[in-house]
Amino acid sequence: MQPVLAAALWMIGAILSFSALAVAGREAMAALSIPELLFYRSLAGIAIVLAVAKLTSGAAGLFLLPGRRYGLHLLRNGAHFTGQMLWYFALASIPLAQVFALEFTSPIWAVLMAPLLLGERLTTRALLTALAGFVGILIVARPVPGAIEAGTLAAALAAIGFAGSAVFTRRLTRHAGTLEILLWMSAMQAVMALVAALIDTGSIRLLSAGSLPFVLLVAAAGLSAHFCLTRALSLAPASTVIPLDFARLPLIAIIGMALYGEPLDPFVFIGGAVIFAANYFNIRSESRLEKAKTDAK
Repeated sequence: MQPVLAAALWMIGAILSFSALAVAGREAMAALSIPELLFYRSLAGIAIVLAVAKLTSGAAGLFLLPGRRYGLHLLRNGAHFTGQMLWYFALASIPLAQVFALEFTSPIWAVLMAPLLLGERLTTRALLTALAGFVGILIVARPVPGAIEAGTLAAALAAIGFAGSAVFTRRLTRHAGTLEILLWMSAMQAVMALVAALIDTGSIRLLSAGSLPFVLLVAAAGLSAHFCLTRALSLAPASTVIPLDFARLPLIAIIGMALYGEPLDPFVFIGGAVIFAANYFNIRSESRLEKAKTDAK
């Protein structure tokens, strides 16, 4: 099978997984608070990571997971946990398509954060990319002065949290393996979610028979989405994969309309297209620079 075709098939899996994650998350929140949902999702994540480590490396694999650089793990997971809290709040507050469109700004924020957190150079291209992304946000959100909807603001801020998580992950991958990162993500965020739940309600509710399938689907879909996306990026360049990811927006819009009666808002598609174009322009430019550097060697 051609690598590009294989990458496209993996991206179909990623798109379906991200969409299932959004629907399952919204349904689970009918019975659970956001911290409770994240707590149970993290517990499931711990079980999955330990099982994978045991299956792939045997008992020795479990001893390779503890790792180091706990401060960097904490920064990474603090950003990701904050992003998740905001993202799930947005899921329950605004149309699914609007959440996804604003989430697409995450790579743009990562471009702006990289010079501060990774010491990379801030280029004119990065500034133009960020400006175009901000225009896309304004088109999607269409804010009224003094009356910005809480869910819209949460979705936009969630993208910043996810961008911070991505940047810190890039630093961690210099020193830590994937399973180690995933284990500390699940373990640290389980504690964060437990603390947030105790502050919120003073307790953690047990899973009911009705909410259990949705929580398990959230955990499985989250893992599947990132696994499929990683596989696609390993088979084809980002400039090929990212345009396919944009198919998430029309799909989730149709799902939102079918399941929740959400209207198809043309401004969400227009703004999403602007955000996508900004991301694509940056990725293409970065790919050309990398190719030029390789050819020059």
